[in-house]
Amino acid sequence: MKQEKLKKTITIKEMPWEERPREKMMKYGVSSLSNIELLAILIGSGTRNTTALSLAARIISLEKDGISFLGHCLPQDLCAVKGVGMAKSCQIVAAITLGKRIATNPRSKRIRINSPDEIAALFMEELRYLKKEFFRVLLLNTKNEIIGIEDASIGNLNSSIVHPREIFCSAIKKSASSMIVVHNHPSGHPKPSQNDLDVTTRLVESGKILGISVVDHLIIGDGVYVSFKEKGLL
Repeated sequence: MKQEKLKKTITIKEMPWEERPREKMMKYGVSSLSNIELLAILIGSGTRNTTALSLAARIISLEKDGISFLGHCLPQDLCAVKGVGMAKSCQIVAAITLGKRIATNPRSKRIRINSPDEIAALFMEELRYLKKEFFRVLLLNTKNEIIGIEDASIGNLNSSIVHPREIFCSAIKKSASSMIVVHNHPSGHPKPSQNDLDVTTRLVESGKILGISVVDHLIIGDGVYVSFKEKGLL
């Protein structure tokens, strides 16, 4: 008699109860799950020959950066993985985008800024993976509380794109007392460029004229940041 061939893959339903991602989350908490298991829960179900865990592993293996890839991927990127269609791709990207928005959405109670670390924590997970430079402005009241966050520009940072006229327009309308500017470096290295220094100097000088001080400029890298205030560059 021919020996029965062993199955190449085991479905999640065939796994021990305590090893299934959803059951593990319910019993031990979300922190007990690996990145692959978390992604498998988002994927939901596999294909006839591939489990959701296998699909999750394939996605995370798409680029050498691993899970960091998910911070900036598009649905079309995920559709390139066999077994991951449009519905699963959109579901994953939607979940990641929702997480970013939650991380950067100010609470109903106004946030008071006391240190560069707090600013970096507010924007790091949203900006660290972006492939273009995003320039944002935090508007503060006299208590250093955030009263507004404005998108100023997208693209390479230079004085022609980041103009004081646009930067201070919202600050004046909202009667801001001061502001903090933040932008990311897609390279992941937050060292200020000459353009960064020139733009900051121009904004600081304009702020002195208008009575709205620029108290800091943060450059966000990949998990690291530079504060102009801390470096004595303001």
